[in-house]
Amino acid sequence: MLRFLPAIILIQLATAALIYALINAPLEGNQLPAIALLGLIMSVLAAFWFSSIAGHLHKDTLAKTKAKHALERETIRVNAERQKTRIVKDTHKEITKATNRAHAKANFKVGAMLAAAVGAGGLMLFTQFVTIGLLILTTSGGALVGYMTRLKQERNDVPRLAKEGNIEYLEVAPSDEKN
Repeated sequence: MLRFLPAIILIQLATAALIYALINAPLEGNQLPAIALLGLIMSVLAAFWFSSIAGHLHKDTLAKTKAKHALERETIRVNAERQKTRIVKDTHKEITKATNRAHAKANFKVGAMLAAAVGAGGLMLFTQFVTIGLLILTTSGGALVGYMTRLKQERNDVPRLAKEGNIEYLEVAPSDEKN
């Protein structure tokens, strides 16, 4: 508030000079209205000066506040983007873990089924049912080859889809912002 100090001191000096002139000068008819008019002009100029200083202070404060709010808004946006990215990564990891667990269970079941089929085929061969045993062994071998081919294709498709951007993520709806 030191900006107002020079104006206040100048107004006080001018007022003191007017009072000194009023006291020391003989009162004639046209001196009193001249001194009053001079005092009125000084008051109007001082009011405009104070108004100008206050306006500049208001503009400076408003600009600082806008800059501060813009910085806070940008910080909030950056933090929200980081959180969104972290949530997407965490969700992707959870989905990958769940998918891998499901594949592991399915692989175990398929492996157990194929082992049982191979065992049954071997048993058929040992018990003189050669045709049925060979059919079971051939079928289980074909199933194993088909299953391994499908697994290989799935493993190759996941990185390709991620590169192409075909993997869809859950989007978080932006909150209503007022600029």
